[in-house]
Parts: sequence; structure tokens; C-alpha cells
Amino acid sequence: MIDKILEIYKQNEPLTIGIEEEYQLCNPETGDLVNIVDKLMDAADPDLRKQFSYELLLSVLEVRTGINRTVDETVSAIGEMRRKSAAIASQFDIVLGLSGAHPFADWKKQKFVDTEDYQWVKNQLQYLARRNITFALHVHIGIDGPNKAVRVNNTLRRWIAPLMAISANSPFFDGVRTGLMSTRTVQFGTFPRTGIPPHLDGLEEYQTLVDKYIESGSITKARQIWWKVRPHLTFGTVEFRMFDVHSSLRRTGAFIALAQALVGQIIDDFKCGKLEQPVNDTYLLDGYWKARRFGLDCDIICPFDGAVRSMRQEVEKMLNFVKQFAEKNGSAVWLEEIEDILENGNGADDMLSLAEELGDDLVALQKRLISS
Repeated sequence: MIDKILEIYKQNEPLTIGIEEEYQLCNPETGDLVNIVDKLMDAADPDLRKQFSYELLLSVLEVRTGINRTVDETVSAIGEMRRKSAAIASQFDIVLGLSGAHPFADWKKQKFVDTEDYQWVKNQLQYLARRNITFALHVHIGIDGPNKAVRVNNTLRRWIAPLMAISANSPFFDGVRTGLMSTRTVQFGTFPRTGIPPHLDGLEEYQTLVDKYIESGSITKARQIWWKVRPHLTFGTVEFRMFDVHSSLRRTGAFIALAQALVGQIIDDFKCGKLEQPVNDTYLLDGYWKARRFGLDCDIICPFDGAVRSMRQEVEKMLNFVKQFAEKNGSAVWLEEIEDILENGNGADDMLSLAEELGDDLVALQKRLISS
């Protein structure tokens, strides 16, 4: 198995980008979810069908881009996939919703995808799986070695909280304002193996962990480890899994650019002989909670140096960390959107303001969201 993983990573071009997005399938008149993904799958032509994928529920469509080298190419591919997906959906009078959680859908009315993998999730997680009406953006960054991927993953743990804070986009769920800025990550976080990954010494330790999970019946395959960042052994990438999906292509591109720049800068640091720096796991977990609860409007304890800073200051530190790589890579322009988020708020802030304008009418809110 390890030899196969080594070969997968060896074939990769470093810092290439692949994207997965999860879309709500909505009734345009009511805004509610519709269990209809099977019909979209059947209607797609063979080439498009290869880019469509099932998620846990029949009211969700997952789409995948190909492999791209630049953020510009990737955002263009996402825009094209959204247009094609919307066109297929419109054949069935369905529109796409792009936010981290549906604001009012009844989880009891959602139906599971009838595949072996998702039936396993249903049977394992029961009530928790039934409530998982959430929608994410996953960003894959190619890396040319599995041990390097594990080392990069270790270092990325330090930035999970600020990444979640800038991308939080789900303050409503189950018909209520939850008080959370990213309800998606809290709801999905009720699943096992979904939080901050442990520090791992390398591929061998990671593979041992996977093997023990399989032996004990906790999982049936490695991809059922759902950490917020993880080495993806099948794709030969590091996968960022903390982002709520956004309708704004500009913001989506900013998150992608930041993910690529973080990986690129970390690898450059390794080449210069800079070693992984130890971090405080207790502080990591505290920041992880605060990002989900408060978004940008909180103080956290830096897991690296123990200093108490505002979340916005931590985001600025992250931007400063990647600045050199982003400028060299030609992606710095995309990071200007992160500065806008720091000044004007994240997606959850925008949604809360819109809800206030609409008198907290969540049906009206959802109709506005799916029409944007």
C-alpha cells in the first residue's frame, strides 16, 4: 500500500489545484431542498457526468474540476461547472444554492444516497448523518511526496482557525439563527474524525493510523477520515476542508489562492531548512471553536507563541506569511479579497445583515440567496 501511495504522489505536479464544491438543489418558489440529484446525474452527458459526484443526501450535488495550475484557471473552471450544473438543474425546475448550510430545510425529509459508501455512513452515524444538511468547498493542492504532504499538513494546523474565520458562511440552520458563524463546521463536526488532525511523523505513522481504524471497524477506507486538513492518499494532495461554500467566485478564488500560497510557502520554508514548529494543541482547539462561533470577532491564543491576538490580527499574520510566495506565484491579487473580508465582514456577516433587512424571514432570505 505504501509503495502505491508513493507512486501516486511521485506522479504529481506540485501546487496544482483541484476543487470540489457541494450545491444545494432547491425549489425556486419555496427555496426548500429537493431530493432530485439522481435525475441530474441521469441527464448529464458522459463528460459532465464524470465531474458530478454524489454526496450523502439526494438534495446535494457535488461537482469536481479538473487539475489546474493557476488560481485564474481554477476559478474559470468553477464558473463553467456552475453554469453547466445550473443548466442541468433548470431542466427540472431546480436552482442551485451556495451557502454553508440550508437555513430552514427539514432534516427529517432528506433522503440518503443509495450507495455502499453513503449507506455505511448512514448506518454508522444515524441521527448525526440525517442532520448533515451542509455544503462545503474542498481545495486540493498537489504535492510531490507523501511524507512532505504529512509535514505540510502538520504545519497547516496552525492556520485552521483563521481560515475558518474568513470563510464562515452559515449562521442559520434548522429554521433558526444558531449564534454560530459557521454552523456547517459545527454540524459536520458532530461526525467522528472531523476536527484538527494530530501531528504525524510521516506516511508510515499515518498509514498505521488508517490501518488501525480499518481493523477496528471505525472506517472502511482512508477518505472516511474527515479532518479539516488531510493528506489525500488517493489524489496525492493536501486537502483543505474547512471552507463553507460561497456564491462569490471572487471570494472562492481568494480561499483557493490562500490555500495554494500556504502550501507553497511552507514547502519553500522546508527547502530553506526551516523545521516544523511545535504548536499548542489546547490553543488550537480553542481557536477552532472560536472561529466557528464568532468568526472574525474574537480574540484567540496563538498556538505558536501563546500571544493573545484578535482573529483579524491572526489573519493578517497569515497573509504576511504567504505574501512572498503569492507575489512570486502571481496570485497576490486574489488575496486582496481577504483584506476586504477583514474590513467588511465574512459571508456569515453579510447573511446576517441581509436577514435583518428581511425581518428574519428565512424563506425570503433563502430566495435571495438562490437568486444571487
